[in-house]
Amino acid sequence: MRIFIHSCLFLFLLVLCGCGAQAASAPTAAVKKEAPRENLNKFEAARRFSQVLDLVERNYVKDVTQIELINAAVKGLLQGLDPHSTFMTADEYKEMQETTSGEFFGVGIEISLENGQVVVVTPIEDTPAFRAGVQPGDVILSIDGQPAQELSLQEVVSRIRGAKGTEVELGILHSDAKSPQNVRIVRDSIPLVSVKSKPLEDGYYWVRLTRFSERTTDELKDALRQAFKESRESGEGLKGIVLDLRNNPGGLLDQAVSVSDTFLKGGAIVSIKGREENAQRTYNARKQEDDVDVPMVVLINAGSASASEIVAGALRDQKRALIVGERSFGKGSVQNIIPLADGSGLKLTVALYYTPNGSSIQAEGIVPDLEVVFEPPRQDDKDNPRMLLREQDLNRHLENGRSAKTEKPKNKKDEGKEQLSRDNQLRMGLQMVKSLPKIQEIKKPESN
Repeated sequence: MRIFIHSCLFLFLLVLCGCGAQAASAPTAAVKKEAPRENLNKFEAARRFSQVLDLVERNYVKDVTQIELINAAVKGLLQGLDPHSTFMTADEYKEMQETTSGEFFGVGIEISLENGQVVVVTPIEDTPAFRAGVQPGDVILSIDGQPAQELSLQEVVSRIRGAKGTEVELGILHSDAKSPQNVRIVRDSIPLVSVKSKPLEDGYYWVRLTRFSERTTDELKDALRQAFKESRESGEGLKGIVLDLRNNPGGLLDQAVSVSDTFLKGGAIVSIKGREENAQRTYNARKQEDDVDVPMVVLINAGSASASEIVAGALRDQKRALIVGERSFGKGSVQNIIPLADGSGLKLTVALYYTPNGSSIQAEGIVPDLEVVFEPPRQDDKDNPRMLLREQDLNRHLENGRSAKTEKPKNKKDEGKEQLSRDNQLRMGLQMVKSLPKIQEIKKPESN
C-alpha cells in the first residue's frame, strides 16, 4: 500500500497548493482573489487522474489493484518523455544494478525504444545473442510469441532475461532483411569483463572495450600495463594503440571520463548541461603518472553509444586520436538512477552531454575522421556474428580422429594476425596508427 499512500499524499498536496495559494493571498477583510491559472490546471489534472483511477479500479473488466494501476501510470508518464527514461519495479531495479556490478543471466543485448519499436543497440561480445547473429539495428518484434510493442522497455528486458540454460524465442527483423524470423536463443551467464587486449604487430596493440562497467578503467590500466611489459620484452616498446569501441553500448559516465583521462594530460572531456544548475558540469582531464601517450586510433560503428561516444568525442576534439569506422549511434543524453523508498527506482533523463568543442551528438552521433564500412569476412569463424552453422558447431559432433595434442596452440600474436585478416576496419586502424607519427611530423611548423 505504500505506493498508493504516497500517491494520495501527492494528490492531497496538489490540492493544498491549489487552494492554499488563494487563502494566503486573501486580505483579512474580503477581496477574494482567484488562484493562479497554473495552480488550477494542476488541481484539475490531479482530480482527473484520481477520477480515472477510481473508475478503472471499480469498472474494469478484470480485477486490478491500486498498486498495479499506479505503477502502470508512472511507467506511462516516463515513457511519454523519451526512450531512455523509465520506472523500474524493485526487481527491475535490482536487475539493472547487476548489469554494472555483478553476474546476470540473459542473451546479451543492449536495447532501446525507438519510435515505439524495440531496437537492438548492440549485442554484447561472446554472448548467446552475438553468436546467434543478432546485429545493431535489428528490431525485436516479439518475445515468446507476445508482441514487444505491448511492453515497456523494462518489461522487454525482464522477459528476455531468465535462468541459465532456459530458452527464449525472439521474433527479429534484421536491419538488412525484408521479413522477420524467429530466433531461439539459450540464456547464459553474461560476461562482465569489459576489456580485451592482444598484440597486432610488434609494438602495436588492439585494446577492446565491450562496455563501461564499474571496473572498466581498472581493467584497461591492467591491459595497458601488460602491453607495455610485453612490448618492452620484445625490444620494440609500445608504439601505438587501436582502441576498439565498436558495438560498445556505453554504461557508467564516471568510467567514460576516467577512460578518456587515461589518454589525456589535460583539457575538457565532456560537459553536462541540464535544466537545473546542479545538472551543469564539465569534466576535465588531469595529468597522471600513468597517462598513456602513444599514437592512437579509435574504432567506432553504429553500435557505439553513449559512454563510447563520450570517449571518442573527447579524444577527437582534443586531437589525441584519429577516429575510424562508421557513424556512431547518437545517444547524447544523461540518465540519473534515482532509488525510491520501496526498492523501486527511476531512470530519468536529466541532461544532454557535449564534446569538448561544444557539439551535441544527440541523434547525430560521432562522424569518423576516416569512414570505413565493415566488410564481413568471406570465411566463417567463431568471432563472426553472421557465421553459418557447421558440423563442428553441433553438440556431441564426432571428431575426425586427429589428436588435439598435435595441434600447436596459438599465441597472442597469432590471434592478432588472424583477427587482422578478417577485420578490414581493424586493418585500416593499424595502418593509420602506424602512419600517425609521420603525419604529425609533416604537420609540424618549421622553426626559424
